[in-house]
Amino acid sequence: MSVPNPIPVFEPPSVRRLMRSTAIAAMVAAVILVTIVLPAEYGVDPTGIGRIIGLKEMGEIKMQLAEDARAAEAVAVVRAAAPDATPATAMTTATPKSDVTEVTLLPSQGKEIKLAMPKDARVSFSWATNRGVVNYDTHGDSPTIKYHGYSKGTGTKADSGLLTAAFEGQHGWFWRNRGRDTVVVTLRTSGDYTELKRLP
Repeated sequence: MSVPNPIPVFEPPSVRRLMRSTAIAAMVAAVILVTIVLPAEYGVDPTGIGRIIGLKEMGEIKMQLAEDARAAEAVAVVRAAAPDATPATAMTTATPKSDVTEVTLLPSQGKEIKLAMPKDARVSFSWATNRGVVNYDTHGDSPTIKYHGYSKGTGTKADSGLLTAAFEGQHGWFWRNRGRDTVVVTLRTSGDYTELKRLP
C-alpha cells in the first residue's frame, strides 16, 4: 500500500524578512525616481545619469512645452476676458487678405500673432526663423472657448500649412525663443481673415 506524499507546509515570511523586502523595494523605487523619473518628466537630474542617457533633455523639452502652453493659454484667457473690438457680424464676411509679418524674439521671450477668422475659414501660412530655433504653439480662442490647440513643437526652424478655423474667433501662433541669441520669425499668411493682431 503506497503512502501519499505529504502536503508541503509553507511558513509565512517573518516580520523581519518582510521589513527587509519592503526596505529594498523602497530603495529601488527611490533610485528609479532619482535616475529616471525626475530627469525624464521634470528635467531634474541630481545624479547626472539622466544627462548621460538623454532623459534630462527629454524632461526639459516637456517642461518647456508645458510652460509655453500655459503662457499661450494665459494670453487666450486675457483675450477672452477683454471686450472684442471686432463685431461678430463683421467676421462672417471675411475678405481674402495677405500679410508678411516679422516677430522679433529676445532670448527667453515669447510673442503671439492672432488672425480674426470666421468658422471654417482657411488661411495658408508659412513661418521661418532667420537663425536658431523656437518653440511654437498654433492655437485658437474665442469669448466662449479658452484654448483650442492645432499643433505645437519645440526646437523648430520653420512650419507651413493650411489653418482651418474650428470656430469663429482668434487663431494663430505663439513662439518662444529658448536660445541665447535674438531670433526673428517671418510669418506669411494668405486667406480668409479679417484682421491680423500682434499680442504682447
